[in-house]
Amino acid sequence: MFRHYLKSAWRQLFKEGHFTIFNLAGLSTGLACSLLIYLWAYDEFRFDHFHAQDGQLYQVMEHRPYEGTIRTSGETAPLLGEAIVRTMPEVSYAVPVTPPSWFGQMTIVAGKLPMKAPAIFAGKDYFNLFSYPLLQGHAQQVLADRQSVVISSRLAASLFPHVSNVLGKTIRWQIATEIRYATISGVFETMPAQSSVQADVVLPFEAFKALMNISGVLDNQNSFGPFFTYLLMKKGTDIPAFNKRLNAFIQEYNNGRQRQLFVRPYADNYLYSDYENGVLSGGRIKYVRLFSLIAAIILLIACINFMNLSTARATSNMKDIGIRKTIGARRHSIVWQYMTGAVLMSLLALLIATVLVVLLLPAFNHITGKQLTLSGSPHILLAFPLIALLTGLIAGSYPALYLSRFQPLSILKSKVHAATGALWLRKGLVVLQFTMSVVFIVAVLVVYQQIEYVQSQRAGYDKEHVIYFESEGKVPAHMSAFIASLKEIGGVGDAGAMVGNIIGGGPSIGIPWKTAQGETTLLFKPFLVSPTLLSTLGIPLKEGQGFSGNVAADSTKIILNETAVKVLGLTQPVGQRILWGSQYREVIGVAKDFHFESLHEAVKPVFFQADPLPSTIMVRLKAGETEQALADIRQFYQRYNPGFAFSYQFLDAAYQAQYVSGQRVAVLSRYFAGLAVLISCLGLSGLAAFSAEKRRKEIGIRKVLGATAGQLIHALSKDFLRSVIIAICLALPLAWYIMDKWLERFAYHVRVGVDTYLVAAVLMAGIALLAISIQTVRAALTNPTRSLRSE
Repeated sequence: MFRHYLKSAWRQLFKEGHFTIFNLAGLSTGLACSLLIYLWAYDEFRFDHFHAQDGQLYQVMEHRPYEGTIRTSGETAPLLGEAIVRTMPEVSYAVPVTPPSWFGQMTIVAGKLPMKAPAIFAGKDYFNLFSYPLLQGHAQQVLADRQSVVISSRLAASLFPHVSNVLGKTIRWQIATEIRYATISGVFETMPAQSSVQADVVLPFEAFKALMNISGVLDNQNSFGPFFTYLLMKKGTDIPAFNKRLNAFIQEYNNGRQRQLFVRPYADNYLYSDYENGVLSGGRIKYVRLFSLIAAIILLIACINFMNLSTARATSNMKDIGIRKTIGARRHSIVWQYMTGAVLMSLLALLIATVLVVLLLPAFNHITGKQLTLSGSPHILLAFPLIALLTGLIAGSYPALYLSRFQPLSILKSKVHAATGALWLRKGLVVLQFTMSVVFIVAVLVVYQQIEYVQSQRAGYDKEHVIYFESEGKVPAHMSAFIASLKEIGGVGDAGAMVGNIIGGGPSIGIPWKTAQGETTLLFKPFLVSPTLLSTLGIPLKEGQGFSGNVAADSTKIILNETAVKVLGLTQPVGQRILWGSQYREVIGVAKDFHFESLHEAVKPVFFQADPLPSTIMVRLKAGETEQALADIRQFYQRYNPGFAFSYQFLDAAYQAQYVSGQRVAVLSRYFAGLAVLISCLGLSGLAAFSAEKRRKEIGIRKVLGATAGQLIHALSKDFLRSVIIAICLALPLAWYIMDKWLERFAYHVRVGVDTYLVAAVLMAGIALLAISIQTVRAALTNPTRSLRSE
């Protein structure tokens, strides 16, 4: 029986000709979009789940009161893990790890040639927790010695290209003026793309601990930190109960301050990183949900096309159904026949969609920054057909049930009026399609306006014509002289230095402060800078003065930004003394607010402190002299720092990099919105073609009686255009509500005018009219004798 259904469905595909093409085009396009999004979402969910002990890996998090809210962070004191593993029997291992952003590209030297490599410091049990397989060395030993180092197979091949066993080889690494030698104790497989940590060098935490003289269990008493603390929990641990015990244990270190510690699965950090007032609010998961919703909507639009065209074509199949029912066919057999046709159509569309995915995947990878492939993915063999099968069942369900419900006598006597009764449902589905399409168009327009708005806003400092590069080699020990020499180069406007980067800022630190309600801890972003950094970046002072350049005098001075002054409640900030670390520091100036984070975030309290050992050098170039200045700086650098490559980046490019995720969302949304509109218009064009075919005799008679082409086009188009206009009227307020809620997520956002919604409405109406006109114009221009020759 199934074979009969299959043969019947196959014949029907060829019998219906161009309507099959309309259905295949819509379904294959919708499936291709959905399959691309599925590959991307599957890759997102795989991040950090490859570790063998994934279910037992946890990160220590902290809730801390801040300005009436709760701030949640994964930043902890470096020695916290040691205290936890000593006290809590549920913990097998505790490992402190530096954030990967701390050092960026560390300078590594083997022989004479220096190389840049991403590096982290980690506790001795790092490779007991995380599944980065060791090709050489043993997990228990590789980080036990503070003078050891573990490198990736990729870095080992670069440093020692013709050496198979690199254990015992010596390399040199550098932080600021500190230069250390380390012996290679292990080589690990290069970290996979699905790892949120990407490092080629792992150095022992004990080396960093000795270097920085770290102490303090809950707060680093030397103001250096914070670290991430990761735990390997024993199987069967009751996590809620453990969190209660953890907070009871940590109270002895709280010193009266209100804060809570808790643990959460390590792998959750990639997708679920955002907290609001102590409650998990999302993270990258919002993009996964957004594009999963887009995939579902596009697939739904494609299914609606199939339903509409199938039910519209029902009249041509009615007598066939009537005869089959008369000779004994039951309703379920009719249902199965049409469901088989729908699934067959969906599977054929899957073949076309798979070809489209193969062709589009390189461009999709370029937009998303992924390395997705169809090879080596067994799940695809199951997922793709399942998606196609589900699509076929959804698309074919209504037509099958609709066509199978008529009585054979009514069909054979041509008394079936249900086909016209289904017109309202088809119109409703068309309205639904175009409502979703208009919302897509408005969303794309608003997203692009927001991106342009953000990019057009002043950051509050001069980021154009500014380059930055890491301090290494001889430079850290002679920073003042090096910067002075840079300023003498003709194309250099100014030069300064700082720890880290002005973009993003470093980790927040807490400063104790007394208010009317009692003592509290206020969070600040510290910027440790050279005396000339503010002038180099053009950050103006609202009041007070800058740093003098005298290291001893500047060491006890700080400069606040305007937001810090407001948070502290200072009316006359200059001259005030603020406790940071173990000593009071005098406020000597107030800098105007500037955006060191993206405009998604409001400006946070900041203070600047002079630092004698900044790690990042920033140089402002004179406009119009960039190329010559860079050539002169490179020549000077290579002469000053022989053996070290001059590697720099532009500050404005780094600033724009903050918005890469948003730009990717915008680009993908634009393409998917376009495809949603295309699929909707394919369906509308198919319905218009069916309407024209159904009314061909009416059109012929009208032309014989003198109707013009314009009158015929109007008669054929008006019902479809009415549905599109209704869709626009429904979509615009819905789109306004959705995008208004979306814009609320930004601290600074564009004001969307009425013109945006008018553009979306006109654009949709114009595209829909074009789709309808392709069929109606052809029908209106057809010679009437072709439709009336048999009359």
